[in-house]
Amino acid sequence: MRIDKFLANTGYGSRKDVKVLLKKKQVFVNGSIVKNSALHINPYEDMIKVNDTLIKYRKYIYMMMNKPPQVISATEDKRDKTVIDLLPPALQNFQPFPVGRLDKDTEGLLLITNDGKLAHHLLSPKKNIDKTYYAKIDGIITENDITSFRNGIQLNDGYVTKPAGLSILHRGEISEVLVTITEGKFHQVKRMFHAIDKQVIYLKRMQMGRLKLDQSLALGEYRELTEEELQLLNNP
Repeated sequence: MRIDKFLANTGYGSRKDVKVLLKKKQVFVNGSIVKNSALHINPYEDMIKVNDTLIKYRKYIYMMMNKPPQVISATEDKRDKTVIDLLPPALQNFQPFPVGRLDKDTEGLLLITNDGKLAHHLLSPKKNIDKTYYAKIDGIITENDITSFRNGIQLNDGYVTKPAGLSILHRGEISEVLVTITEGKFHQVKRMFHAIDKQVIYLKRMQMGRLKLDQSLALGEYRELTEEELQLLNNP
């Protein structure tokens, strides 16, 4: 790996920023000053320092974000702001991506990583990983609705969903519910309620597998997963 890429991936700015560090003789590899940005290093064996700070290499990042509305779950978009745009350059340098999608107006738990293997594990239909949402519904939710969700809902394209959980937090003209699904079809939760003549007016993902949204995160905020949380994802 080139030294400029290594330092960019460990939070020292763009490759242009790294060249400034090299020019100022602030970068050391195994005790020797480095000026050449194209120098190839072994991130696992070489000792790299910026001034007196030892830099440890990490290949993957794992971020939990409380996705805000009006931001799309994509790596780039010509019209709308993406969840990746909310990250600083030091994290964008890792080329992360969102694991799955939340609708543009949906809030809540979104995992962002550059670990393709973990993403595949979490999104594989064979894994049947639960995804739980808090929703506000225009209309009174009935016991028949709960049964319909449990049996699977036929969507407007004819597809019948896998059994889903529906529990009532508040029943009224505006009902509050928790919905648990194991799939990730396009607009699935909204389409499931539409199929029973109800409308979703607010949707927030609260949990994915055993990983729960950190309620202290404001909309648009993010943080790295703890080791314990990462284990929850690897063993959902």
